[in-house]
Amino acid sequence: MSPTALESAKNLFIRRWGEMAASWGISRTMAEIHALLYLSPEPLCTDDIMDRLAVSRGSASMNLRELSNWGLITRTHQRGDRKEYFEAEKDVWLMFETITRERRRREVQPIVETIQRCKTMIDENKAALSATQRREAETFQKSLANIAEFSEMMNAMFNLMVKASRSGLKPALKLLEKLAG
Repeated sequence: MSPTALESAKNLFIRRWGEMAASWGISRTMAEIHALLYLSPEPLCTDDIMDRLAVSRGSASMNLRELSNWGLITRTHQRGDRKEYFEAEKDVWLMFETITRERRRREVQPIVETIQRCKTMIDENKAALSATQRREAETFQKSLANIAEFSEMMNAMFNLMVKASRSGLKPALKLLEKLAG
């Protein structure tokens, strides 16, 4: 593979990783920086990232900080160099766990708490509702219960996946395929 083909392939992956993340509500630039660091065999400094992705220093710094907060990259220093360097977690399994855990904390947990709060609000005020409002409240609570049940199942599945680890996941997948078949 020529260096040009290699660079084209890397660019394509970085672009697609950014597009995928953008469809999940994650900053495209953040995802592209993550993809670049994931593919890089060596840690990169902010200047390298800015040059490679044509982003501003402010954007690079903000997104590097966020990736670090997510636990997807780490800061490193090179002896004799004052610059900060960054490298991404290379283990795809650990990366998946980190992203899933962080998304659950940032997105799923708040909606689960909101569901509980909504149920409590209705329960505490049921006596003041008219018959029509009570029927509407019951429908609303059933909808909330469905979302809560789904969230609980997804959380349980994630916990099992993490507990089973890589080696236990393949047999579990085969079992699920059998059950679905």
